[in-house]
Amino acid sequence: MRIAVPKERRLQERRVAASPDTVKRLIGMGHEVVVETGAGVGAAFPDSAYSAVGGTIANSEADALGAADIVLKVQRPEPQEVGMMRRGAVLIGMLSPLQNPDEVKAYAAAGLTSFAMELVPRITRAQAMDVLSSQANLAGYRAVLEGAVAFGRAFPMMMTAAGTIAPARVLVMGAGVAGLQAIATARRLGAIVSATDVRLAAKEQVESLGATFLVVDVEAMKQMETAGGYAKEMGEDFARRQREHITEALKKTDIVICTALIPGRKAPVLITKEMIAVMRPGSIVVDLAVEQGGNAEGSRPGEEVVTENGATILGHLNLPSHIAVDASQLYAKNLLAFIGLIIDKDKALKIDTADEIIKASLLTQDGAVVHPQLAGA
Repeated sequence: MRIAVPKERRLQERRVAASPDTVKRLIGMGHEVVVETGAGVGAAFPDSAYSAVGGTIANSEADALGAADIVLKVQRPEPQEVGMMRRGAVLIGMLSPLQNPDEVKAYAAAGLTSFAMELVPRITRAQAMDVLSSQANLAGYRAVLEGAVAFGRAFPMMMTAAGTIAPARVLVMGAGVAGLQAIATARRLGAIVSATDVRLAAKEQVESLGATFLVVDVEAMKQMETAGGYAKEMGEDFARRQREHITEALKKTDIVICTALIPGRKAPVLITKEMIAVMRPGSIVVDLAVEQGGNAEGSRPGEEVVTENGATILGHLNLPSHIAVDASQLYAKNLLAFIGLIIDKDKALKIDTADEIIKASLLTQDGAVVHPQLAGA
């Protein structure tokens, strides 16, 4: 198979879909890998690193894509990129299909077989392909660092001859992969950490990391998790009681890390303007959900918003791209594992739609939109 790795063209995207290590492995499996020149520069992978392991460097995107059997992407392709791919090619990437259904139709019209990696189910067999976890883990880590940089004080308690510096108090909202990494990172930096999540199952994980879990309603929280491990959208009564509980905590909080997302839906608003108004001057809110509407009311994508009471809301975009080297290496391994699922031992394409991983992530095939959430939309 001829596998293409084009340069990412979405704004602020520094990641690349293949590392020199995964290119070496793919070539070792008997495939040809073509990397567009400069594709890995943002992740500190120069062209020479790819050519050293046997990769072919293409001078342009058209050269890389034109004859490719499989195209590996981080983010969804631009329309002109879709036009460069041959009919029958396989497109694999984080394609945000539920937010961009018209683009999925364009993949079908172009005759592409497309897979959205963020739709891979969270089952044991698919752990090596779980791009949401690999990237969210780094996003949670980076969110704490961004908050620490913007915060005007130190994180750990410091006892000095000039006086004692009190430790920072961090609240993490959402205890999924990003939230748990945020908790661990804030704890390493010396902060006093608390966390909240609508799922009661998160309590044990939060406490195992040394943080305090804020409980609203035990019985209601038992019902707030899907079979796939995601949080359900909360009812209005539960949301109201949670806001009241969190508001009291915010009065003593220095930094809030918001990480709550619902797949394919607008992010839930967890912190209203009224809640932010009780925070102290100089406090920080880092909104990881800003690209899906935001968990903090008033957050704006790509901007830092200072509120009337002196709090700052950080709406940084694409935090995994800020750690492009590690993010690319992990994502590339996710794709390598997925490719192993769709290529048989004879190095031929084999798409088994009876496989639950394939069924969940397959968007288009044979000129049609086939994903059940998008077909007929």
